[in-house]
Amino acid sequence: MAGVERPEVPLCVIVLRYIVPIEEVDRRMADHVAWLTRGYTEGIFLASGRQVPRIGGIILTRGHKREVEALAATDPFVSSGAAAAEVIEFNASMAATGFTALLA
Repeated sequence: MAGVERPEVPLCVIVLRYIVPIEEVDRRMADHVAWLTRGYTEGIFLASGRQVPRIGGIILTRGHKREVEALAATDPFVSSGAAAAEVIEFNASMAATGFTALLA
């Protein structure tokens, strides 16, 4: 897959780790999905999904760590205590062709 040089673009990965039984996570899923939908609508989230095995989730976001940490704290999984969130910031200096449009 070809890469394309890009200027530094602040992105973060939110790593969610479930800290309650999966049944409790599932009870909060509708609220979490509504929260994700808002993030996509606002153009903050780029991709998301469950970890394999299902021990948490991953969310790729735009933004700086401090902003994304504040946002992650509002995730119903996190605010209810069902999951803990770790935010990792990185600068996208290269990206696959087609993905770069999402970074603009």
